[in-house]
Amino acid sequence: MGCCNRRCGLLVGAVLGAAVAILGGILIPVGDQVIRGTVETEAVIEPGTTAYDNWISSAAFAYRQMWLFDVQNPLEVVQYGAKPVVLEKGPYTYKVRYLAKENITAHGNSTVSFLLPNGAIFEPSMSTGSEDDMVTSLNLAVAGAYSLVPKPLHVILEGLIKSSNSSLFQRRTVREILWGYPDPILKSIVGVFFPYNGSYDGFYTVNTGKDDISKVSAIEKWQGERQLSFWKNKYCDTINGTDASSFPPYLDKKKPIYFFSSDICRSVSSNFKDVRDLRGIEVYRYVLPPSTFASPTDNPENQCFCSERVVSRNCTMAGVLDVGPCRDGAPVYISLPHFLHGSEYLRQDVLGLNPSEEHHFTYLDVEPITGFTLSFAKRLQVNMMYGPSKVITVLKNVKDYTIFPIVWLNETATLDEVTAASIKAELFSRIDLLETVQLALICSGAAIFLLCLLAYCYVRRADRISNKFV
Repeated sequence: MGCCNRRCGLLVGAVLGAAVAILGGILIPVGDQVIRGTVETEAVIEPGTTAYDNWISSAAFAYRQMWLFDVQNPLEVVQYGAKPVVLEKGPYTYKVRYLAKENITAHGNSTVSFLLPNGAIFEPSMSTGSEDDMVTSLNLAVAGAYSLVPKPLHVILEGLIKSSNSSLFQRRTVREILWGYPDPILKSIVGVFFPYNGSYDGFYTVNTGKDDISKVSAIEKWQGERQLSFWKNKYCDTINGTDASSFPPYLDKKKPIYFFSSDICRSVSSNFKDVRDLRGIEVYRYVLPPSTFASPTDNPENQCFCSERVVSRNCTMAGVLDVGPCRDGAPVYISLPHFLHGSEYLRQDVLGLNPSEEHHFTYLDVEPITGFTLSFAKRLQVNMMYGPSKVITVLKNVKDYTIFPIVWLNETATLDEVTAASIKAELFSRIDLLETVQLALICSGAAIFLLCLLAYCYVRRADRISNKFV
Protein backbone atom coordinates (compact mmCIF):
# COMPACT_ATOMS: atom_id res chain seq x y z
CA MET A 1 0.00 0.00 0.00
CA GLY A 2 2.88 2.38 0.81
CA CYS A 3 4.51 1.63 -2.53
CA CYS A 4 1.26 2.43 -4.33
CA ASN A 5 0.92 5.72 -2.47
CA ARG A 6 4.50 6.58 -3.33
CA ARG A 7 3.99 5.93 -7.02
CA CYS A 8 0.69 7.78 -6.99
CA GLY A 9 2.36 10.76 -5.33
CA LEU A 10 5.06 10.84 -8.00
CA LEU A 11 2.43 10.65 -10.74
CA VAL A 12 0.55 13.52 -9.16
CA GLY A 13 3.81 15.49 -8.96
CA ALA A 14 4.49 14.81 -12.63
CA VAL A 15 0.99 15.96 -13.55
CA LEU A 16 1.37 19.10 -11.44
CA GLY A 17 4.76 19.82 -13.04
CA ALA A 18 3.27 19.42 -16.50
CA ALA A 19 0.40 21.71 -15.49
CA VAL A 20 2.85 24.38 -14.28
CA ALA A 21 4.84 24.15 -17.53
CA ILE A 22 1.63 24.37 -19.57
CA LEU A 23 0.56 27.40 -17.50
CA GLY A 24 3.87 29.07 -18.39
CA GLY A 25 3.23 28.33 -22.04
CA ILE A 26 -0.30 29.68 -21.83
CA LEU A 27 1.01 32.89 -20.28
CA ILE A 28 3.09 33.60 -23.40
CA PRO A 29 0.18 34.55 -25.72
CA VAL A 30 -1.90 35.85 -22.83
CA GLY A 31 0.98 37.96 -21.56
CA ASP A 32 1.80 39.21 -25.03
CA GLN A 33 -1.83 40.24 -25.46
CA VAL A 34 -1.81 42.06 -22.11
CA ILE A 35 1.39 43.90 -23.05
CA ARG A 36 0.05 44.76 -26.51
CA GLY A 37 -3.14 46.10 -24.98
CA THR A 38 -1.16 48.23 -22.53
CA VAL A 39 1.13 49.57 -25.25
CA GLU A 40 -1.76 50.40 -27.55
CA THR A 41 -3.60 52.15 -24.74
CA GLU A 42 -0.56 54.22 -23.79
CA ALA A 43 0.16 55.08 -27.44
CA VAL A 44 -3.18 56.88 -27.92
CA ILE A 45 -2.90 60.66 -28.05
CA GLU A 46 -5.23 61.66 -25.25
CA PRO A 47 -4.69 63.18 -21.79
CA GLY A 48 -3.32 60.71 -19.28
CA THR A 49 -1.35 58.49 -21.65
CA THR A 50 2.42 58.23 -21.97
CA ALA A 51 2.19 59.26 -25.64
CA TYR A 52 0.25 62.42 -24.83
CA ASP A 53 2.81 63.72 -22.36
CA ASN A 54 5.66 63.19 -24.82
CA TRP A 55 3.57 64.46 -27.71
CA ILE A 56 2.85 67.86 -26.18
CA SER A 57 6.50 68.60 -25.50
CA SER A 58 9.43 66.29 -26.12
CA ALA A 59 11.73 65.71 -23.16
CA ALA A 60 14.74 65.87 -25.50
CA PHE A 61 15.68 69.19 -27.10
CA ALA A 62 16.56 69.23 -30.78
CA TYR A 63 19.74 70.96 -31.90
CA ARG A 64 20.33 72.27 -35.39
CA GLN A 65 23.95 72.46 -36.51
CA MET A 66 24.54 74.58 -39.60
CA TRP A 67 27.47 74.81 -41.94
CA LEU A 68 27.62 77.73 -44.39
CA PHE A 69 29.48 77.60 -47.70
CA ASP A 70 32.07 80.38 -47.89
CA VAL A 71 32.92 81.36 -51.49
CA GLN A 72 36.68 81.58 -52.02
CA ASN A 73 36.73 83.19 -55.50
CA PRO A 74 33.74 85.56 -55.88
CA LEU A 75 35.50 88.02 -58.22
CA GLU A 76 36.71 85.30 -60.57
CA VAL A 77 33.18 83.91 -60.87
CA VAL A 78 31.63 87.28 -61.72
CA GLN A 79 34.43 88.67 -63.91
CA TYR A 80 35.66 85.58 -65.73
CA GLY A 81 32.91 82.99 -65.35
CA ALA A 82 35.05 80.72 -63.18
CA LYS A 83 33.43 77.90 -61.27
CA PRO A 84 32.78 78.91 -57.65
CA VAL A 85 35.02 77.27 -55.05
CA VAL A 86 33.45 76.88 -51.61
CA LEU A 87 34.74 76.05 -48.15
CA GLU A 88 32.46 74.67 -45.47
CA LYS A 89 32.30 76.89 -42.37
CA GLY A 90 30.75 75.78 -39.08
CA PRO A 91 29.00 74.29 -37.30
CA TYR A 92 26.88 77.09 -35.84
CA THR A 93 24.50 75.39 -33.45
CA TYR A 94 21.01 76.39 -32.32
CA LYS A 95 18.55 74.84 -29.92
CA VAL A 96 15.27 74.30 -31.76
CA ARG A 97 12.01 72.41 -31.19
CA TYR A 98 12.09 73.26 -27.49
CA LEU A 99 8.64 74.88 -27.39
CA ALA A 100 5.48 72.95 -26.54
CA LYS A 101 2.60 72.61 -28.98
CA GLU A 102 0.01 75.36 -28.88
CA ASN A 103 -3.70 75.75 -29.63
CA ILE A 104 -4.33 72.05 -28.97
CA THR A 105 -7.94 71.30 -29.91
CA ALA A 106 -9.59 67.87 -29.77
CA HIS A 107 -12.17 66.99 -32.44
CA GLY A 108 -14.12 64.18 -30.82
CA ASN A 109 -12.06 61.09 -30.08
CA SER A 110 -10.49 60.62 -33.49
CA THR A 111 -8.40 63.73 -34.24
CA VAL A 112 -6.61 66.60 -32.52
CA SER A 113 -5.18 69.77 -34.05
CA PHE A 114 -2.30 71.99 -32.94
CA LEU A 115 0.28 74.60 -33.87
CA LEU A 116 4.01 73.89 -33.57
CA PRO A 117 5.93 77.08 -32.74
CA ASN A 118 9.39 77.68 -34.20
CA GLY A 119 12.25 78.95 -32.09
CA ALA A 120 16.04 79.01 -32.32
CA ILE A 121 18.53 79.89 -29.57
CA PHE A 122 22.21 80.16 -30.45
CA GLU A 123 24.45 77.79 -28.47
CA PRO A 124 28.02 79.24 -28.42
CA SER A 125 29.48 76.26 -26.53
CA MET A 126 28.38 73.92 -29.34
CA SER A 127 29.58 76.19 -32.16
CA THR A 128 32.95 76.81 -33.78
CA GLY A 129 32.49 80.57 -33.89
CA SER A 130 30.03 83.38 -33.24
CA GLU A 131 27.02 84.58 -35.18
CA ASP A 132 29.10 87.63 -36.12
CA ASP A 133 31.50 85.54 -38.22
CA MET A 134 31.66 86.82 -41.79
CA VAL A 135 30.81 84.57 -44.74
CA THR A 136 30.91 85.23 -48.49
CA SER A 137 27.75 83.68 -49.86
CA LEU A 138 25.30 83.97 -52.73
CA ASN A 139 23.34 87.22 -52.79
CA LEU A 140 19.87 85.94 -51.97
CA ALA A 141 18.10 88.96 -53.46
CA VAL A 142 19.98 88.81 -56.78
CA ALA A 143 19.40 85.06 -57.15
CA GLY A 144 15.77 85.33 -56.12
CA ALA A 145 14.94 88.33 -58.29
CA TYR A 146 16.69 86.74 -61.27
CA SER A 147 14.03 84.01 -61.32
CA LEU A 148 11.02 85.93 -60.03
CA VAL A 149 11.33 89.04 -62.22
CA PRO A 150 10.22 88.42 -65.84
CA LYS A 151 13.08 88.69 -68.33
CA PRO A 152 11.66 91.79 -70.07
CA LEU A 153 11.99 93.58 -66.71
CA HIS A 154 15.58 92.47 -66.08
CA VAL A 155 16.73 95.89 -67.25
CA ILE A 156 14.99 97.38 -64.20
CA LEU A 157 16.60 94.73 -62.00
CA GLU A 158 19.98 95.65 -63.47
CA GLY A 159 19.40 99.26 -62.44
CA LEU A 160 18.51 98.23 -58.88
CA ILE A 161 21.59 96.02 -58.60
CA LYS A 162 23.87 98.80 -59.81
CA SER A 163 22.28 101.55 -57.73
CA SER A 164 22.63 99.44 -54.56
CA ASN A 165 26.21 98.45 -55.46
CA SER A 166 25.22 94.78 -55.18
CA SER A 167 26.82 91.76 -56.82
CA LEU A 168 26.22 88.04 -57.31
CA PHE A 169 27.95 87.33 -53.99
CA GLN A 170 27.94 89.27 -50.75
CA ARG A 171 29.81 89.21 -47.47
CA ARG A 172 27.56 89.11 -44.41
CA THR A 173 27.45 87.69 -40.91
CA VAL A 174 26.19 84.21 -40.11
CA ARG A 175 23.28 85.77 -38.26
CA GLU A 176 22.26 87.88 -41.27
CA ILE A 177 22.44 85.07 -43.80
CA LEU A 178 20.46 82.65 -41.65
CA TRP A 179 17.89 84.86 -39.93
CA GLY A 180 17.58 87.95 -42.10
CA TYR A 181 18.88 91.42 -43.00
CA PRO A 182 17.43 94.50 -44.74
CA ASP A 183 18.18 94.02 -48.42
CA PRO A 184 18.96 97.18 -50.46
CA ILE A 185 17.48 95.72 -53.66
CA LEU A 186 14.18 94.32 -52.42
CA LYS A 187 13.78 96.89 -49.60
CA SER A 188 12.67 94.09 -47.30
CA ILE A 189 14.12 91.52 -44.89
CA VAL A 190 15.86 88.61 -46.60
CA GLY A 191 17.31 85.47 -44.96
CA VAL A 192 17.55 81.74 -45.56
CA PHE A 193 15.20 80.95 -42.65
CA PHE A 194 13.42 84.29 -42.33
CA PRO A 195 10.92 84.49 -40.71
CA TYR A 196 11.54 81.83 -38.06
CA ASN A 197 11.35 82.86 -34.39
CA GLY A 198 7.74 83.60 -33.59
CA SER A 199 6.45 81.70 -36.63
CA TYR A 200 4.66 78.34 -36.75
CA ASP A 201 5.10 75.11 -38.63
CA GLY A 202 1.74 74.73 -40.25
CA PHE A 203 -1.52 73.89 -38.54
CA TYR A 204 -1.66 70.15 -38.08
CA THR A 205 -4.58 67.81 -37.49
CA VAL A 206 -3.52 64.28 -36.54
CA ASN A 207 -5.24 61.02 -35.73
CA THR A 208 -5.33 60.17 -32.01
CA GLY A 209 -5.40 56.40 -32.62
CA LYS A 210 -8.37 56.05 -30.28
CA ASP A 211 -10.54 54.32 -32.88
CA ASP A 212 -7.70 52.66 -34.80
CA ILE A 213 -4.24 52.44 -33.26
CA SER A 214 -2.69 51.76 -36.68
CA LYS A 215 -3.52 55.38 -37.58
CA VAL A 216 -2.10 57.04 -34.46
CA SER A 217 -0.17 60.26 -35.22
CA ALA A 218 -1.07 60.07 -38.91
CA ILE A 219 -1.50 63.59 -40.32
CA GLU A 220 -5.10 64.05 -41.42
CA LYS A 221 -4.72 67.72 -42.43
CA TRP A 222 -1.96 70.28 -42.83
CA GLN A 223 -2.85 73.96 -43.04
CA GLY A 224 -6.49 72.86 -42.93
CA GLU A 225 -6.25 70.76 -46.10
CA ARG A 226 -6.19 67.00 -46.60
CA GLN A 227 -4.05 67.36 -49.73
CA LEU A 228 -1.22 69.63 -50.76
CA SER A 229 -1.69 71.89 -53.76
CA PHE A 230 1.94 72.56 -54.73
CA TRP A 231 2.61 69.77 -57.19
CA LYS A 232 -0.66 69.65 -59.15
CA ASN A 233 -0.66 65.88 -58.94
CA LYS A 234 -2.67 63.57 -56.69
CA TYR A 235 0.27 61.31 -55.87
CA CYS A 236 2.78 64.05 -55.07
CA ASP A 237 0.19 66.13 -53.21
CA THR A 238 -0.73 63.25 -50.87
CA ILE A 239 0.01 63.82 -47.18
CA ASN A 240 1.17 60.41 -46.05
CA GLY A 241 2.33 59.30 -42.61
CA THR A 242 3.16 61.11 -39.38
CA ASP A 243 5.44 64.05 -38.57
CA ALA A 244 8.20 61.49 -37.79
CA SER A 245 8.14 62.06 -34.01
CA SER A 246 6.28 58.77 -33.57
CA PHE A 247 4.67 55.95 -35.55
CA PRO A 248 2.04 53.29 -34.85
CA PRO A 249 3.25 50.65 -32.36
CA TYR A 250 4.71 47.27 -33.29
CA LEU A 251 6.74 48.17 -36.34
CA ASP A 252 7.36 45.61 -39.06
CA LYS A 253 10.95 46.00 -40.26
CA LYS A 254 9.94 44.60 -43.65
CA LYS A 255 7.70 47.60 -44.28
CA PRO A 256 8.81 51.24 -44.82
CA ILE A 257 7.59 54.02 -42.56
CA TYR A 258 6.16 57.25 -43.96
CA PHE A 259 6.28 60.83 -42.75
CA PHE A 260 5.52 64.32 -44.02
CA SER A 261 8.11 67.10 -43.88
CA SER A 262 7.07 70.72 -44.28
CA ASP A 263 10.74 71.58 -44.98
CA ILE A 264 10.50 69.85 -48.34
CA CYS A 265 6.73 70.18 -48.80
CA ARG A 266 6.18 66.48 -49.41
CA SER A 267 5.87 63.05 -47.85
CA VAL A 268 8.74 60.57 -47.93
CA SER A 269 9.43 57.01 -46.86
CA SER A 270 12.27 55.49 -44.85
CA ASN A 271 13.49 51.91 -45.00
CA PHE A 272 14.73 49.68 -42.20
CA LYS A 273 18.52 49.48 -42.12
CA ASP A 274 19.55 47.66 -38.94
CA VAL A 275 18.97 47.18 -35.21
CA ARG A 276 20.80 49.49 -32.79
CA ASP A 277 21.26 49.77 -29.06
CA LEU A 278 20.34 53.20 -27.72
CA ARG A 279 21.09 53.56 -24.00
CA GLY A 280 20.11 49.95 -23.41
CA ILE A 281 16.97 50.12 -25.59
CA GLU A 282 16.70 48.22 -28.87
CA VAL A 283 15.71 50.53 -31.73
CA TYR A 284 15.16 50.11 -35.46
CA ARG A 285 17.20 52.48 -37.60
CA TYR A 286 15.37 53.78 -40.69
CA VAL A 287 17.09 55.75 -43.45
CA LEU A 288 16.00 57.75 -46.46
CA PRO A 289 16.62 55.67 -49.59
CA PRO A 290 18.72 57.20 -52.43
CA SER A 291 15.57 57.13 -54.57
CA THR A 292 14.02 59.95 -52.48
CA PHE A 293 15.59 62.70 -54.62
CA ALA A 294 16.35 60.51 -57.64
CA SER A 295 15.61 61.79 -61.13
CA PRO A 296 12.33 60.65 -62.72
CA THR A 297 14.37 58.61 -65.19
CA ASP A 298 15.46 56.40 -62.28
CA ASN A 299 12.40 56.82 -60.07
CA PRO A 300 9.27 57.52 -62.17
CA GLU A 301 7.31 58.34 -58.98
CA ASN A 302 9.30 61.59 -58.76
CA GLN A 303 8.08 62.83 -62.13
CA CYS A 304 5.42 65.06 -60.59
CA PHE A 305 8.03 66.74 -58.36
CA CYS A 306 9.89 68.02 -61.43
CA SER A 307 8.48 71.51 -62.00
CA GLU A 308 11.45 73.24 -63.65
CA ARG A 309 12.61 71.43 -66.78
CA VAL A 310 15.28 73.88 -67.92
CA VAL A 311 17.32 73.89 -64.73
CA SER A 312 16.76 70.16 -64.14
CA ARG A 313 18.03 69.35 -67.64
CA ASN A 314 14.67 68.06 -68.74
CA CYS A 315 14.06 66.29 -65.42
CA THR A 316 17.19 64.12 -65.60
CA MET A 317 18.88 65.85 -62.66
CA ALA A 318 19.15 63.73 -59.50
CA GLY A 319 19.68 64.79 -55.93
CA VAL A 320 17.69 68.02 -55.63
CA LEU A 321 14.07 68.99 -55.15
CA ASP A 322 12.73 72.28 -56.48
CA VAL A 323 10.60 73.62 -53.62
CA GLY A 324 9.79 76.84 -55.47
CA PRO A 325 6.12 75.79 -55.84
CA CYS A 326 5.74 75.97 -52.04
CA ARG A 327 8.06 78.98 -51.58
CA ASP A 328 6.15 81.51 -53.69
CA GLY A 329 8.19 80.61 -56.75
CA ALA A 330 11.59 81.40 -55.21
CA PRO A 331 14.48 79.44 -56.83
CA VAL A 332 15.08 77.33 -53.74
CA TYR A 333 16.27 73.74 -54.08
CA ILE A 334 16.57 71.18 -51.28
CA SER A 335 19.10 68.37 -51.39
CA LEU A 336 21.10 66.17 -49.08
CA PRO A 337 24.32 67.82 -47.84
CA HIS A 338 27.08 68.23 -50.44
CA PHE A 339 24.63 66.86 -53.04
CA LEU A 340 24.85 63.32 -51.66
CA HIS A 341 23.26 60.91 -54.18
CA GLY A 342 23.04 63.81 -56.65
CA SER A 343 24.11 64.08 -60.28
CA GLU A 344 27.84 64.40 -60.75
CA TYR A 345 27.59 67.70 -62.59
CA LEU A 346 26.15 69.36 -59.46
CA ARG A 347 29.55 68.92 -57.83
CA GLN A 348 31.35 69.83 -61.02
CA ASP A 349 29.56 73.20 -61.21
CA VAL A 350 30.51 74.09 -57.63
CA LEU A 351 33.93 72.94 -56.45
CA GLY A 352 34.87 71.99 -52.90
CA LEU A 353 32.00 69.61 -52.10
CA ASN A 354 32.66 66.20 -50.57
CA PRO A 355 29.53 64.09 -49.97
CA SER A 356 29.80 61.46 -47.26
CA GLU A 357 27.30 58.68 -46.68
CA GLU A 358 28.34 58.53 -43.02
CA HIS A 359 27.95 62.24 -42.23
CA HIS A 360 25.27 63.40 -44.65
CA PHE A 361 22.45 60.83 -44.56
CA THR A 362 19.15 61.19 -42.68
CA TYR A 363 18.01 58.56 -40.18
CA LEU A 364 15.38 57.81 -37.53
CA ASP A 365 15.90 55.47 -34.56
CA VAL A 366 12.46 54.15 -33.61
CA GLU A 367 11.58 51.92 -30.65
CA PRO A 368 9.63 49.15 -32.45
CA ILE A 369 7.13 48.25 -29.71
CA THR A 370 5.85 51.74 -28.90
CA GLY A 371 6.65 53.38 -32.25
CA PHE A 372 8.31 56.34 -30.51
CA THR A 373 11.22 58.00 -32.31
CA LEU A 374 13.98 58.11 -29.70
CA SER A 375 16.75 59.61 -31.85
CA PHE A 376 17.03 61.19 -35.26
CA ALA A 377 19.29 63.19 -37.55
CA LYS A 378 17.64 65.28 -40.26
CA ARG A 379 20.28 66.42 -42.73
CA LEU A 380 19.31 68.76 -45.54
CA GLN A 381 20.96 71.40 -47.68
CA VAL A 382 19.41 74.67 -48.87
CA ASN A 383 20.45 75.76 -52.35
CA MET A 384 19.48 78.58 -54.70
CA MET A 385 19.73 78.86 -58.45
CA TYR A 386 21.20 81.53 -60.70
CA GLY A 387 21.91 81.55 -64.40
CA PRO A 388 23.24 83.53 -67.36
CA SER A 389 21.86 86.91 -68.43
CA LYS A 390 22.54 89.25 -71.32
CA VAL A 391 21.20 92.21 -69.35
CA ILE A 392 22.33 91.80 -65.74
CA THR A 393 26.03 92.68 -65.58
CA VAL A 394 26.96 90.43 -62.65
CA LEU A 395 25.53 87.45 -64.55
CA LYS A 396 26.86 88.14 -68.07
CA ASN A 397 29.85 85.83 -67.65
CA VAL A 398 27.88 83.00 -66.06
CA LYS A 399 27.89 80.13 -68.53
CA ASP A 400 25.03 77.94 -67.32
CA TYR A 401 22.38 77.49 -64.66
CA THR A 402 23.99 76.72 -61.31
CA ILE A 403 22.46 75.15 -58.19
CA PHE A 404 24.49 76.89 -55.50
CA PRO A 405 24.74 75.55 -51.91
CA ILE A 406 24.17 78.11 -49.18
CA VAL A 407 23.89 76.11 -45.96
CA TRP A 408 23.44 72.54 -44.84
CA LEU A 409 21.93 71.55 -41.53
CA ASN A 410 22.04 68.61 -39.19
CA GLU A 411 19.04 68.68 -36.86
CA THR A 412 19.35 66.04 -34.15
CA ALA A 413 17.75 64.91 -30.93
CA THR A 414 18.20 61.85 -28.76
CA LEU A 415 16.70 60.71 -25.48
CA ASP A 416 18.73 61.32 -22.35
CA GLU A 417 19.66 58.86 -19.63
CA VAL A 418 16.75 59.85 -17.38
CA THR A 419 14.16 59.33 -20.13
CA ALA A 420 15.79 56.07 -21.18
CA ALA A 421 15.69 54.81 -17.59
CA SER A 422 12.02 55.80 -17.33
CA ILE A 423 11.11 53.94 -20.53
CA LYS A 424 12.97 50.84 -19.38
CA ALA A 425 11.34 50.98 -15.95
CA GLU A 426 7.78 51.62 -17.13
CA LEU A 427 7.64 49.35 -20.16
CA PHE A 428 10.52 46.96 -20.55
CA SER A 429 10.79 46.03 -16.88
CA ARG A 430 7.20 44.74 -17.06
CA ILE A 431 7.96 42.82 -20.24
CA ASP A 432 11.13 41.38 -18.70
CA LEU A 433 9.27 40.44 -15.51
CA LEU A 434 6.54 38.67 -17.46
CA GLU A 435 9.09 36.82 -19.58
CA THR A 436 10.98 35.81 -16.43
CA VAL A 437 7.79 34.46 -14.83
CA GLN A 438 6.90 32.59 -18.04
CA LEU A 439 10.37 31.06 -18.29
CA ALA A 440 10.44 30.17 -14.58
CA LEU A 441 7.07 28.40 -14.79
CA ILE A 442 8.01 26.49 -17.92
CA CYS A 443 11.44 25.46 -16.63
CA SER A 444 10.34 24.59 -13.08
CA GLY A 445 7.24 22.76 -14.30
CA ALA A 446 9.25 20.78 -16.84
CA ALA A 447 11.89 19.97 -14.22
CA ILE A 448 9.28 18.77 -11.71
CA PHE A 449 7.57 16.70 -14.41
CA LEU A 450 10.81 15.01 -15.51
CA LEU A 451 12.06 14.40 -11.97
CA CYS A 452 8.76 12.92 -10.83
CA LEU A 453 8.50 10.81 -13.98
CA LEU A 454 12.03 9.49 -13.59
CA ALA A 455 11.46 8.86 -9.88
CA TYR A 456 8.20 7.05 -10.68
CA CYS A 457 9.96 4.81 -13.19
CA TYR A 458 12.75 4.10 -10.67
CA VAL A 459 10.33 3.30 -7.85
CA ARG A 460 8.22 1.09 -10.08
CA ARG A 461 11.29 -0.83 -11.26
CA ALA A 462 12.56 -1.15 -7.67
CA ASP A 463 9.16 -2.43 -6.58
CA ARG A 464 9.17 -5.08 -9.31
CA ILE A 465 12.64 -6.28 -8.33
CA SER A 466 11.62 -6.37 -4.66
CA ASN A 467 8.46 -8.38 -5.43
CA LYS A 468 10.55 -11.04 -7.24
CA PHE A 469 12.36 -11.99 -4.07
CA VAL A 470 9.38 -11.98 -1.82
